[in-house]
Amino acid sequence: MRHLLNPLDFTVEETAQLLDLAGDIERNPSKYAHVCDGKKLATLFYEPSTRTRLSFEAAMLNLGGSVLGFSSADSSSAAKGESVADTIRVISCYADICAMRHPKEGAPLVAATHSTIPVINAGDGGHQHPTQTLTDLLSIRSLKGRLDNLTIGLCGDLKFGRTVHSLINALVRYENIRFVLISPPELRIPEYIREDVLKAHNIDFVEIDNLDEAMPELDILYMTRVQKERFFNEEDYIRLKDCYILDKKKMKLAKKDMFILHPLPRVNEISVEVDNDPRAAYFKQAQYGVYVRMALIMTLLEVEKPC
Repeated sequence: MRHLLNPLDFTVEETAQLLDLAGDIERNPSKYAHVCDGKKLATLFYEPSTRTRLSFEAAMLNLGGSVLGFSSADSSSAAKGESVADTIRVISCYADICAMRHPKEGAPLVAATHSTIPVINAGDGGHQHPTQTLTDLLSIRSLKGRLDNLTIGLCGDLKFGRTVHSLINALVRYENIRFVLISPPELRIPEYIREDVLKAHNIDFVEIDNLDEAMPELDILYMTRVQKERFFNEEDYIRLKDCYILDKKKMKLAKKDMFILHPLPRVNEISVEVDNDPRAAYFKQAQYGVYVRMALIMTLLEVEKPC
């Protein structure tokens, strides 16, 4: 039995196989409509989510399975003080696989050590978000045709953004990746990412605070919102929330084949006037997330791929 707690739980080869499966699902969805008949997915979401929770549910339903679970800690026995370990022991009696989002880092790992079913980390605090990373990898590969020889711009909240941390960890395994890290000084990537990931892998990267300066050299621009829920005081959030707003003027500086990604939800960091630009791929990215989660559920449940 395998779990997915970290984007590095799959090797580069296994990741390629997963993305290949997701690509086949995209092209031939009807072929996979019943591969999980009779299987149940439990969604244990201890903090709010729209895209991740609903995309997991859509993924399982698209595979012919069914879904049970809760969408907030208040509507679970956690409100009564039940531990994650006890919750997963019980859920293991009801479902075949589980997706868990939790505000505390490491909670899905705790669940996995007590579970008799595969556990998928659907986001734990500011730590990891591996299924978003797989979604991002599929998006980049589908849009650019490769996962190597790319200059990736990461913009916004790089300090608290778990999607950014996970994506960096995943992309350093590919050849000739360069990062342009665009953020105010207060929201730069954590020291451990800078030292233990980027420098340890001899990755070419720069840290700047000017988005306009970065635009012409990027193959992918990955925008993030400044996350109010990760701040300890509202003054800092208000001061930093409008640091970077992508608009038509900035898009004129970009390559014709540069694509914009965003894990969503957005607040105002991407102007709605950008939505009609053919390089705006963030809603397509959300669709890729369903295909990736379908492939992941099949892989962890060891469901045989239909002919």
